[in-house]
Amino acid sequence: MENILEVKNLCKSYDRFSLKNINIELPKGSIMGLVGENGAGKSTTIKSILNLVNTSDGIIKIFGLDVKEHENEIKEDIGVVLDDSFLSEYLNPTDINSIMKNIYKNWDKELFFKYIEDFNLPKDKISKEYSSGMKMKLKIAVALAHRPRLLILDEPTSGLDPVARNEILDIFQEFIQDEEHGIFVSSHITSDLESIADYITFINNGEIVLSKTRDEVLDKMRNCKMRK
Repeated sequence: MENILEVKNLCKSYDRFSLKNINIELPKGSIMGLVGENGAGKSTTIKSILNLVNTSDGIIKIFGLDVKEHENEIKEDIGVVLDDSFLSEYLNPTDINSIMKNIYKNWDKELFFKYIEDFNLPKDKISKEYSSGMKMKLKIAVALAHRPRLLILDEPTSGLDPVARNEILDIFQEFIQDEEHGIFVSSHITSDLESIADYITFINNGEIVLSKTRDEVLDKMRNCKMRK
């Protein structure tokens, strides 16, 4: 099966923290959940994959292309949700559309405003006036509106109520149905990953300690509970 994302021996060092030989393979048509405690390395791994931080070693390929050599080409086809939206909180959805249509070649205005409507987001309000859940929905709408092939998401259901979370999870599952797309998502809400992820990867103190299919991970967890 062809991989949409490959990470080989990724290393990144800070004064008090390091990523150590991170290896990840995400096949097309799949969702991989990245799980770990706060400070385990989830966000650093995602930022490294996006080439937002300089890494000391390792190879990262998306769509079979090296991220550092083909960054602009690759990012045309990636939808991203991070803690920082990189957009001013003094912009409303209409303002955001005017900006993003000049950034992404495949920006779809109609699709963007369909998500805005589906998510019940007011067009005339600046995002600073949104609730935390509404802000997250806006980020997801922006990430999806240029019809990416890969979604890279850092805690995308954080701050959402259960109904909104289920709505977003349904969208993620629809996204991969054609077997050509993929999602790499970090989350501390393990129940979300249990419902949608094909693969679950655990990271602890900058190292991958387990990376298996969801069923293998759930079976292992059940066996551990039975032994207690």
